[in-house]
Amino acid sequence: MKKRLLSTSISTLLLGLSVMPAFADEDVTAWRLFVADHDKPVVNVIDALDGDKLATFNVKGPANLSRSESGATIFAIQGSAGVVSTIASGIAFHDHGDHADIDIDAPRLLPLELTGKKPGHFVERQGKIAQWFDGEDSAQILGESAVLKGQKNITKVNVVAPHHGVAVPYDNYAVVSIPNPDDASKRPVGARVVDLQGKKVGDDALCPGLHGSAGSGDTFALSCETGLLLITQKNAAPVIRHLPYAKTLPEGSTSTLIGGKGMQYFIGNYGPDRIILVDPTESDSFRLIQLPTRRVHFVVDPVRAKFAYVFTEDGKLNRIDVLKGEISQSVRVTDPYSMDGHWNDPRPRIAVADNKIYVTDPLKSKIIVLDATSFKKTSEISVEGQPFNIVAVGGSGKVHGEHHDHEAHHHDDDHAH
Repeated sequence: MKKRLLSTSISTLLLGLSVMPAFADEDVTAWRLFVADHDKPVVNVIDALDGDKLATFNVKGPANLSRSESGATIFAIQGSAGVVSTIASGIAFHDHGDHADIDIDAPRLLPLELTGKKPGHFVERQGKIAQWFDGEDSAQILGESAVLKGQKNITKVNVVAPHHGVAVPYDNYAVVSIPNPDDASKRPVGARVVDLQGKKVGDDALCPGLHGSAGSGDTFALSCETGLLLITQKNAAPVIRHLPYAKTLPEGSTSTLIGGKGMQYFIGNYGPDRIILVDPTESDSFRLIQLPTRRVHFVVDPVRAKFAYVFTEDGKLNRIDVLKGEISQSVRVTDPYSMDGHWNDPRPRIAVADNKIYVTDPLKSKIIVLDATSFKKTSEISVEGQPFNIVAVGGSGKVHGEHHDHEAHHHDDDHAH
């Protein structure tokens, strides 16, 4: 039996873990949405299963939200305020081989803040976090477990000069972008491997116009004007190889990447009204998909691995069949949101949780909910203000009786979608 967890019953369930053995060994499903406002320094937490608001966190500025792979932490990156706030999602998973346990607590705004000029790209891999600051000459690297404990155990890695770049964390290394030597305000020109003291390892990898990064499976990708840099790590230092764009592609490049879950692939923009699918293992790695209108936002489905979703300015959500390399279904979910105007105008963003797809509709102060199987709108969630950036955290796991000591485990598992 799968038990869906309502937000109103969280405290009852937590109490029941210690006093009501009836909950022992039951499957529990919990999903939460973290939603940042476009203009206000606010992050709302919503129970994805029933739409109830669980918490509102006041931060320093409008936030871009990123989550860790484990789902235990959310990072609210406030570029205008020069700060990154940390949030405990309150949902954690522990792998026991034949099953995963779930711990459910109230979401919390954590005391740890990362500060610096112009915080930008956030990358997390295997519990290690690299937060980039466009206005600093160093990136900050720390562990998720330290964040949850409130420990400000930060390593700063020098990146030569302030620039709009990225750092990718590895065990004892990082891959960092190389600023343009003639004008650091222009896009980076390549990437290099450094140890945590900032010492260069191996040769630099050329990557003119570097912009965009994502991980999928054991590979992390950086996008360039000439193709992709693919980063892998087998034993010690990570290794970088260049995957050039196919000669059959029209002129262009990708500058925004996301990585597939469950299958290894990448999706990138390729001009305003096309996207590109990249399979780094195939000889014919690139497939171009024409969109009906200009792209607003796109995500992969972490639950149904062969699907990705693209919201286009005509107000439609388009389902991409990654295996076939085509749009399989489209449904109108909002009024049109033109891509004319400022790049950061309030426009819809997408998140996937369990068997539902969530699309923010900031100008109507709501979130549209679609069933992921039927691909039809099922409900709406009203959210005050302009709900904008959104991430989902959750999954299913077993809840045991009081004989099971959850606190003895570390938050380093990846069972959240």
